[in-house]
Amino acid sequence: MHRQFASFFKNNKANKAKRSKRQNCRIMKAGNTNRLTEKWTVFPASADEIIRRNQRILVARAREQALNNDYGKQFVRMCKKNIIGSKGIRLQAKSRKLNGSLDHKVNEAIEQAWEKWSKKGNCDITGVYSWREIQQSCVASAAIDGEFMLRILRDDRICKSGIVLQIIDPVKCPVDYEERNLKNGNFIRHGIEFNSFGRPVAYYFSSNQDETVYCHGVSQDLVKIPANEIIHGFLPEMVGQKRGLSWMGTALFRLKSLNGFEEAALVNARVSAAKMGFFEREEGYGTEQEEDEDLSMEVEPGMYQELPPGVKVHSTNPTYPSGEFAIFTKSMLRGIAAGLGVSYNTLANDLEGVNYSSLRHGAIDERDQWKDIQEWIIESLIEPVFNEWIQIVLLSNQIKVNGKPLKAEKLDEYRMVDWQAKRWQWIDPLKDIKASISAKNSLLSSPGQIIREQGRDPETIWRNYASDLKQMQQAGIPEEFIKLAINKKGVL
Repeated sequence: MHRQFASFFKNNKANKAKRSKRQNCRIMKAGNTNRLTEKWTVFPASADEIIRRNQRILVARAREQALNNDYGKQFVRMCKKNIIGSKGIRLQAKSRKLNGSLDHKVNEAIEQAWEKWSKKGNCDITGVYSWREIQQSCVASAAIDGEFMLRILRDDRICKSGIVLQIIDPVKCPVDYEERNLKNGNFIRHGIEFNSFGRPVAYYFSSNQDETVYCHGVSQDLVKIPANEIIHGFLPEMVGQKRGLSWMGTALFRLKSLNGFEEAALVNARVSAAKMGFFEREEGYGTEQEEDEDLSMEVEPGMYQELPPGVKVHSTNPTYPSGEFAIFTKSMLRGIAAGLGVSYNTLANDLEGVNYSSLRHGAIDERDQWKDIQEWIIESLIEPVFNEWIQIVLLSNQIKVNGKPLKAEKLDEYRMVDWQAKRWQWIDPLKDIKASISAKNSLLSSPGQIIREQGRDPETIWRNYASDLKQMQQAGIPEEFIKLAINKKGVL
C-alpha cells in the first residue's frame, strides 16, 4: 500500500510538471528557440546600438524612396499637408489685462510682429524660406530622416529682428562620432555631447562644403556648436534614444519590393501588348543563303500576309499581370500604410467601394495621428523658436502699442499664446454640422470648441461677427432684415 501511494504521488507530480511545461510553452511561445526561430534575435539591443547600426542606412534608403517611389513621395506630401498645412501653425496671442480680459491691442501687436518676421527673407538666414516653409522642411526631414535640426542665430548684425534660423542637414552631425570619457566628465554619443545626466551640451557638425560628408563617416573638420543654439527634434521610440529613426523605417522594404514588382509587371505588360512571335523553317525548305537571312513582318490592322514555303509562326502571348496583381498590390499597400501610420485609402488614392462610415472611421483615426504629431512639432519646434523670438524683440523694443514699446519685464505674460494647427474639412458637411449643433445643444460641446476644430479662432470670429452687425446697423439696414439674415427665427 505504501508503495502504491508513493508511485501515485510520483506519477501525479510528473504529470503536473508536464502540464506546467506544456502551459509555459503555450504562454511563452515567442521565447522558444528552435529551427523556426533560430535567426530571431535573443539579446535586447540598446537604443544607442540600434541607432549606431541602422540610422545612416535607413536615412539613405528613405531618401531614395522619397524621391523615386510614388507612395514614398505621397507619404512625405501627406505629412507636410496634414501636419503643417497651407497656412502653417499660426499664433494666437492671449495676453490679458489686470481685470482678466484679453488685451486685444497687445495681442494684435504681437501677432503682427510675428507675422512680419515669418515672411520670406526675415526668418531664414539664406533668405530662401518663410517660417511656414521651415516648418514643412522640418516635418519632411523628420518623416524621411527621423529628425530635424535648426540653428538659432542671435545677432542683430545679421538681420533687423536680431534672430534668424538656419536649417541643418542632420547627416552633417556624424552618428558614428563617439567619445566615452571627456576631461570634463561629459561623453559624446552620435555626434552630440552630453553631461553626466544625459542632457545635451553641444553638437558637432562637419564643416566640409563638399559631398564627402554624405559618403564617409566622421569628418576631420568638426565644428562644435553649443546646444542652446540647436533645436533638435525627433520622436523617441526607446528609452535613452538620442537620435531619430526614419518614420518610413518599417515600410521601406515593402516600398522597395513593391516598386520592383510593379516595374516587372509593367515591362511584362508591354511585352504582352507587343504580341511578339518567331519564324521557324521546316526541315528541307530554304537554301543556306535564305536561312542566313532574317525574316521580318510588318503588321497592320486587317492585313494578311503569305509566308515563304516551309516557314511557320510561333507566337508568344504572355498574360501577366493577371487578376491577382491588384489583390497583391492592395495587400502590400495595406501593410505599408500600417507602418507609416496613415490610412490605406489616402496613401493609395483608392476610394473604390468605400462608404461614408468606413471613410469617416479611417479619417478620424488618421487625423488623431496627425494631431498627436502636431502637438509634438509645437513642443519641439514652434514654442522654442517663439520663446527665443519674443525675448529678443522685447529687449530690442521692436513691438509697440500706441507708440510705446512693450515692457520686457512682462515677458512671461506675453508668452501666453495658443497655437492653431491645421484642421480638416468635414467628410459629410451636413451630417457633421448637425452633429455639432446637437452636441452644443446637449451641452456636450461649446461653440468655441466647435470653431477651434475647424482651425479658426473663436474670439476672432466673434469680433468679426460683432463688427459685421455694427456695420449693417450703421448702413441703415432695418433691424428685422438683420435678424432675418442671421437667423430665420429672428433671434440674434
